Amino acid sequence: MCLAVPGKIVSMSGDDPWARTAKVSFGGAIKDVSLAFLPDVNVDDYVIVHAGFALSQIDEKEALLIFEDLSKLAAGLDGDGESPA
Repeated sequence: MCLAVPGKIVSMSGDDPWARTAKVSFGGAIKDVSLAFLPDVNVDDYVIVHAGFALSQIDEKEALLIFEDLSKLAAGLDGDGESPA
């Protein structure tokens, strides 16, 4: 199973569209990500990342909903910290 997760671009480097990279924040954890597939993104944009590549851009509202859902999963799938029976 593959999982792509949202992150927020905090900085970018490189001029060559195929070699541009970004520092992307995943809830505070910063990772280097390739922007080769998304030449038009900017700092503060949210992107979906898989295997070190930003695959699509999403708006902030959608990213925040995904973060909320992931938090619920981490808390036990039902959002109250209890594992479902």
